[in-house]
Parts: sequence; structure tokens; C-alpha cells
Amino acid sequence: MSVPDHGIISPAIHYWGSIVVLVSSENEDGTTNIAPMSSAWWLGRSCVLGLGSGSKTTGNILRTGQCVLNLPDDSLAGVINSLARTTGTSPVSDWKRGRKYEFVPDKWSKAGLTPEAADFVRPARIRECAVQLECELVHSTPLSGDLPDLKGVLSAVEVRILRVHIFETLRMSGYPNRVDPDKWRPMVMSFQQLYGLRDGKLEESVLARIGEEEYRGLTKSGVKKTLGEDDDELVVREFDGK
Repeated sequence: MSVPDHGIISPAIHYWGSIVVLVSSENEDGTTNIAPMSSAWWLGRSCVLGLGSGSKTTGNILRTGQCVLNLPDDSLAGVINSLARTTGTSPVSDWKRGRKYEFVPDKWSKAGLTPEAADFVRPARIRECAVQLECELVHSTPLSGDLPDLKGVLSAVEVRILRVHIFETLRMSGYPNRVDPDKWRPMVMSFQQLYGLRDGKLEESVLARIGEEEYRGLTKSGVKKTLGEDDDELVVREFDGK
């Protein structure tokens, strides 16, 4: 196989490919703000969000300690684009105003989305999203601490997933607590462009030979009990009772 030569570049952004998230959070007046983002990574029941420290979403999460991470499938690109240059902050910051952002207090109407009540948190879930993750704040860390002029401009916000809601069509047949990856079609952002996974799986993964439940030990503390950590047992009981 011929391998091309490498060259040095200096990209202004490093969105190499990560799924799009619609974050719903509670405003001061009890309404819900919705913001698209794609700087998120996942491990166990934890998710770390890369957010602008001055954004409405960040402020809401730090103030209330709650959010819902709604994961759209690749059929909702129009929804993402309708919210892409909107903000829940008024007045609009100089940075966003220069990039043609507009203040939109009602993001539900703007995007044609439907709110659903969450079980554990106050921000609403987004009905149209295939996956909805109710979350609570764990910790927030300012980034770029070694750069005096950029320190704290961006933040890494860690949240814990309390409860997972999915379209029933995504549940793996015969399993109460597994998502079928052949059916899940997340939306992916790569260098500001939106992509899907319509071509499906490349090939069978060797890693998948490890049973998913063998990772369960990384999600439950033996010292502190948290909301939703027994949902696996609850779902199994309901699944077996059907």
C-alpha cells in the first residue's frame, strides 16, 4: 500500500470528527436554552464538554448544576443549522456579533423542536433527538492556564450521566441495556461540516469481543451512591417482565 508523504499545517480548529450534541440548560427565568456543540468526549458515565466559559450554556450549567445532552441523529442537520449562530445571551457579545450570531430567547420555536420533561433534572429533553442524557455537574476546569491572555476563555465541564433515554428502535434486539450500533446514526462534525454514518460499519471490531457489561464496574462507585446508577437493574426487570 502506498502511503502519502506528511506535511506540516497549522489548523485554526481541531474538529477531527466528534458527534454533535444539543445541550439543553435552564435559564434564570426557568425557560430552557438549547445550544449545539461538538467538543464532547465520553468515558464510563462521565462526559467532558468543551465550552466557551462566557457562553449561556456554561453559565446555566455552573449555576444550576444540571443539563441534558441530546444527541441528534444524522437526519437533523437542518435543526443544527437553524441554531448554529444563535445565542441565549443578550446583549450579544462582540465576538459573536462579529460572526453574525443573533439573540434567540425561544430556541424551541426557532428550531421546531418539542420539549419533554426530564426525570431527574429541570432542563427539558428534546423529543426529536434519538438519545437524551440527563446529567449533573461534577466539576469545571478553565483551560489554557499557561497562556495569560487566553486563560479561562474555554472550559472543560465534567458532567455525570444520570439517566439515558433512547428511541426504542435503537435498542439491540434481545438486550435490555444495549444500543444497536448498526441502527445508531449520530451526526458528526468534522472541520465545521456535518456528516453522518450512512455507509455503516467498516468491519467487525476485535474490541467488541469484550462483553459490554464487563465495563459496568467503571460506572458504579462502591463508596457513593448516585442518581440513576441502578437503572441497569430497573431496565432488566422491566424488560424481563414484558
